[in-house]
Amino acid sequence: MKIAVYCSAKNTIADEYLRLGDALGTWIGEQGHTLVYGGATGGLMSRTSDSAKRSGAYIVGVIPPRIIKMGREAANCDKQIYVNDMAERKRIMREEADCFVCLPGGYGTLDEMFDVIAAGTVGEHNKPIFILNYNGYYRELEQLSQQMRALGFVPQQEAYKPLFVTTIDELIEAINRHNKL
Repeated sequence: MKIAVYCSAKNTIADEYLRLGDALGTWIGEQGHTLVYGGATGGLMSRTSDSAKRSGAYIVGVIPPRIIKMGREAANCDKQIYVNDMAERKRIMREEADCFVCLPGGYGTLDEMFDVIAAGTVGEHNKPIFILNYNGYYRELEQLSQQMRALGFVPQQEAYKPLFVTTIDELIEAINRHNKL
């Protein structure tokens, strides 16, 4: 399975978050899955891809020139897809992946997450998205989703919706359930 992972590239985050990347990347590699990610270095991106690579995963990076010019192109990709901009990066990652995982991240992670959710909502794909709400990181986002549903901005029975999980074990279990469908 090709698993796209969206997450922080910041080196200023706490070690407990970096360990999430280690655990997910190790599991991806040990299961023989492919990691699809932004192809850059830093923070959770590096920890996830480095752990996946050490554990035997095939790594697909998708990177625009702006990030390359910043000197942040990862060297551990088996396949690096060069794109023109961030919009194309999101599209290619959506096309390449069988499912999506969101670890804690910043604005870029939110942008990628919402892009996947919006595309799924209008029927461009039916690939699941799993959001790791570790230590309540995405608590307010999950509450906002519930509020949007309660107020009628999102259908009560969404045809496509994100699945929030709270631990790496729950995340892995959810991915495995999806993979068996």
